[in-house]
Amino acid sequence: MGYFSSLYSSELPHRARAVYMYLYDRADKDGKCYPAIGTIAKELKLSRSTVKRAIADLEKNGRLRKEQRWRENGGKSSNLYYLVQTDSG
Repeated sequence: MGYFSSLYSSELPHRARAVYMYLYDRADKDGKCYPAIGTIAKELKLSRSTVKRAIADLEKNGRLRKEQRWRENGGKSSNLYYLVQTDSG
């Protein structure tokens, strides 16, 4: 199989798999992307809460690292997501 082999065989809930694939599709060559929670939710037709749970699932599983981004005025911006390569996929 391909890149997602280990994702398919993982115990992750389907919400986490869908969000991971969404982020993978939008990531740069270094595995970084920064879509807003609301954007992910809207495009995947999921609730914001479901997207947040999926991101937490992916972080706990070691497939995603999240970093808060900040605006120049000190306000929060969207998170920066780093997709983490797993040994088996």
